[in-house]
Amino acid sequence: MRKFVVMLILICNLEASGYNSLLFNGNCVTCHFEKESISAPSVIQLQARYKDAFPNRDEFIEYMSTWVQYPNAKTSIMHDAIKKYELMPELGYDLDTLKSIAEYIYDTDFENLQTDPKVR
Repeated sequence: MRKFVVMLILICNLEASGYNSLLFNGNCVTCHFEKESISAPSVIQLQARYKDAFPNRDEFIEYMSTWVQYPNAKTSIMHDAIKKYELMPELGYDLDTLKSIAEYIYDTDFENLQTDPKVR
């Protein structure tokens, strides 16, 4: 029974991670490429700036998701990016979706992420 519970927890974690990845890759990479800054800061830049400001995972997720839900230049921690790319538009996503995306951004090692070279 104990092995079953452990296996169930692992499967649920993998599914959640996959779902968060799907949300991120289906929405955010349109503007926020993983390593390149073209029309918005790269995800590596975002992740680094937010982790510097909010090293605690829960605080990172809470601030990022709340800010992305209602972007505001006054509460931004990336004023230089706003000057370069303009303020991010409101996207209309619910807070739970944004929290899932922020979890993925916090947890993912984008420097070592294996991506399909045909995609970019």
